[in-house]
This record gives sequence, structure tokens and C-alpha cells, in this order.
Amino acid sequence: MVMIEERTREAFVEVLAPTPVARPVPAAEVAATDRTITTGYVWGALRLAMGWVFLWGFIDKLFGLGYATARDAAWINGGSPTFGFLNFGAKGPFAELYKSMAGSVIVDWSFMMGLLLIGLPLMLGIGVRLAATGGVLMLTLMYTAGFILPEHNLFLDEHIVYAVIMIGLITAGGGRYLGFGGWWSKTRLVERFPVLK
Repeated sequence: MVMIEERTREAFVEVLAPTPVARPVPAAEVAATDRTITTGYVWGALRLAMGWVFLWGFIDKLFGLGYATARDAAWINGGSPTFGFLNFGAKGPFAELYKSMAGSVIVDWSFMMGLLLIGLPLMLGIGVRLAATGGVLMLTLMYTAGFILPEHNLFLDEHIVYAVIMIGLITAGGGRYLGFGGWWSKTRLVERFPVLK
């Protein structure tokens, strides 16, 4: 009988006890979270676009798909992916330096591996910091090879715009959305070496 009384009292206390009420989330917090997620997806889309620019350059120069590179000038057919631009397109104060590198095996391999090792990680969303840093370097070299004082603008061309996007990808963590960056950043390797994010 005593046990029944205690259980009844406990049940009665539970019924009368105030239930915790969830605090409503202020609209400003919801809007800020929505904005953060939307911004993440925008950076993810920009990362994919930049990745495709570099990966497409690699694919077209490797196979000569007829867009920027003719089939007979494809790298797999013995063509040089750098000769045409560096020999005929280089202009400005560094033109002679770049012309002297035209067709070099080391320059060809460096250029093609740069396109691949920038484009592929950006497409996947892994190693975005290193890939985007390499992208800024490659875009700077391309700008100094032939686009200083561009034809259609006083100083601004797509290489500078792309480089600014790459810097944004580095600072905004552009690999976390629309790719494998969320998973990649939780691996032991990346936790130990965050530069690999």
C-alpha cells in the first residue's frame, strides 16, 4: 500500500510539474542560418564552375576535342599544350620570357598537371585550399603571359576575376557544399593537416 501511494504521488508530481517549453527561435537567427546555407551553396556552385574551367582545359588539351585544341594538336597525339599560346600569344613585358618556355616538356607537364590537380579537387570539393592556391598562381602566370592591359578593359580580365573567386573559395570554405568537402574535412588526415581542406 505504501508503494502504491508513493507511485501515485510521483505520478501526481509529474503531472503538475511544469514542462520545459522550447524557446522560439528568433526570426533573425533563422534568416542568418538560411543566408549562411545559401551562401555556402553559392560558393559550392562557384567552386564547381572554376573546377570545370580547369578540368575542361585539361581534357580538351589532352584529347584535342576541337574547342580550343584541334585533334592533331592534342597532347596524346604529340602536340604541345603550351607552344601555341606561349609562342604566339605571349605579349607584354614578360613576352620574351614566356616565348622561351614555349613547347618545353617540363612546362607542358607542369601546365597539364596544374590543370588536372586544380580542376579535379575543385570539382570534388576536396583539397580546395591547395587547389585554389595553385589556381591563383596559375592564373597569375597566365595573366602576366599575355593579358596585362587586356583588350576589352583597362586592366581587368577573367584571369583576375577567377583569381578573386579562388581566394574566396579558400577563405569561405568552398568545399563544404555540393561536394565531398564535409566528409573530407572530418578525416584523420585533414584533421591533422588542415591545409588539406
